[in-house]
Amino acid sequence: MEFSLRFFFLFLASSLFLPPSDSCHPTDKEALLHFKLKITSDPSHLLLSWNSATDCCFSWDGVACDSSGRVTNLTRPGIVSGIDFIADTYMSGSLSPFLGNLSSLQFLDLSNLKDVSGRIPFEFGKLSRLTHLFLDSNKLMGSIPRSFGCLFRLEKLYLGNNRLSGIIPPPIFEHFKCLSELGLSGNRLSGPIPSSIGKLIQLKNLDFHANNFSGSIPRSIGKLTNLRYLDFSENELTGRIPTSIGGLSELVLLYLNQNKITGSIPSSVSGLSSLIFCRLSENQLSGRLPASVGKLAKIQRLILENNKLSGKLPSSIGRLTTLTDLFFANNRFTGKIPKTFGNLENLQTLDLSRNSLSGGIPHQLSKLQRLQSLDLSFNPLGLRSIPNWFVKMKLFRLLLAKTGIEGAFPKWLSSSSISVLDLSANRLTGPLPHWIGNMTNLSFLNLSKNGFHSTIPAEFKNLLLLMDLDLHSNHFTGCLDNIFSKGVQDPLGHFNSIDVSRNHFSGCIDENVGNRAAMSSIKSLVLSDNELEGEIPKSLSELSELHVLDAARNKLSGEIPAELGNATELTTILLSKNKLCGRIPAEVLNLQKLWKFDVSENRLCGEIPPHKTHFPASVFKHNRGLCGAPLPPCKYS
Repeated sequence: MEFSLRFFFLFLASSLFLPPSDSCHPTDKEALLHFKLKITSDPSHLLLSWNSATDCCFSWDGVACDSSGRVTNLTRPGIVSGIDFIADTYMSGSLSPFLGNLSSLQFLDLSNLKDVSGRIPFEFGKLSRLTHLFLDSNKLMGSIPRSFGCLFRLEKLYLGNNRLSGIIPPPIFEHFKCLSELGLSGNRLSGPIPSSIGKLIQLKNLDFHANNFSGSIPRSIGKLTNLRYLDFSENELTGRIPTSIGGLSELVLLYLNQNKITGSIPSSVSGLSSLIFCRLSENQLSGRLPASVGKLAKIQRLILENNKLSGKLPSSIGRLTTLTDLFFANNRFTGKIPKTFGNLENLQTLDLSRNSLSGGIPHQLSKLQRLQSLDLSFNPLGLRSIPNWFVKMKLFRLLLAKTGIEGAFPKWLSSSSISVLDLSANRLTGPLPHWIGNMTNLSFLNLSKNGFHSTIPAEFKNLLLLMDLDLHSNHFTGCLDNIFSKGVQDPLGHFNSIDVSRNHFSGCIDENVGNRAAMSSIKSLVLSDNELEGEIPKSLSELSELHVLDAARNKLSGEIPAELGNATELTTILLSKNKLCGRIPAEVLNLQKLWKFDVSENRLCGEIPPHKTHFPASVFKHNRGLCGAPLPPCKYS
């Protein structure tokens, strides 16, 4: 909306300062009326003032003319602005080739109309005085017309968020000597990026993201020395990052993420002296990270995650004192975390997870007083314990899964303000302490795959903001009531997910579980591999957002409640290896979104109700009394 408003006010300003015009030229009026004729739906009445009986220069909205009555501006950016409102609007129809007859047109904005479809007329190539062309955010299809090569005065061209396909005609870049902004994102364009792109020497913004471009990034990209914004993300680009990229000294934003780029990051990146945002993630980059990265003096966000980068982290990164976010997760970095990282005084997010880093956490990180999120998970750090100096930090997120932590739950956490805590896959033992109730900022807690052995303390109910809980694969005992009856702090604190599987929880599931405030929004409830007894509560039917119910491998008895069929969002019901009896309710088996179902190894009986979803026979087996498809037919006496 900000983009469209900018051009709305630009048009408004241009129309205010144009000199008085003669009446609209008949050729231009005919072209505009033919455009209106091609619009099949205009529910916002954007073209209501376009009347053949009135003058297009004086009376038609969105039209401006010069002193000779020739149309110079045509703008319909999909925004209607009044004194008290700004309304988003749209049109349906197609683009008239008659618009190519507006021979004095300089500014054409038909962006954000959303439902304008069909091809871009070849005749648009006749608009030789055009400086601004905006057709983005519609449903235009077909290829970019080769005739665009005649638009040699173009300064800004945006065709993004359409359905354009085919290759970019290489010759068109030969003539765009004035082009400063080029946006083709969000289309279906394919083929290589033409090397002739290096001739667009005035280019400042270049956005090709979310297409199907393939091949290498042209080396000629280094000639675009005025470039400030470069986004080639979400394509199929291969090959290496060209060393010539280091010549882009004005570049502020570089996004090459979600491609198939290989090779190492060139040391020439040190030439990107103006770079603030860099995202090279989700590629196949390998080799060492060059020490020259430490010369990116203005960098704020450096995102290199999900590659194959290896070797030690360069200590030169410690010079990047402007850094606010550093994402290096899921690579192959080795060695120690450099002590110089403690100099990153503005750092807010540090994610080094899923690498092969070792040697502990340098105490210099305690100086990072602005750090909010620290993720070192899945590194062989050999921590044994979380350093006590962590209490001095003001962390919001702390993730240390599988880092070698041992012993009791660290007591300093009782006075922390951490909201997201993941200590899973470590060797923590002992009870879950009563003081966990002091961690009132917790919204996400993952203590799975440890050795905890205790009941859930009553103080757990004080975690009023907790929404995601994962305790699976421990030795917890007792009942689950202190989890289900946890308090909330509306609108926060309603569970999204609970996983307490593979423990030793026992007793009955609270019959009112579905009516508990904390459970009202839950999507995933995993209770499998415990020692739970009693019946499946009918109140589960009240959980209107529940997608997954897994209570397999317990000691549940009684019938499957037919009321469960009222939980219409259920996709997964797993109740195998219990002591359930009675019939399978048709209401449950025919839940519209159900695709995963297993009640094998119970004591169910009767005919399996007819059902639309194909379930294999294995999900019904080992129930002596069950019969009917997909099991053998029932034998009636």
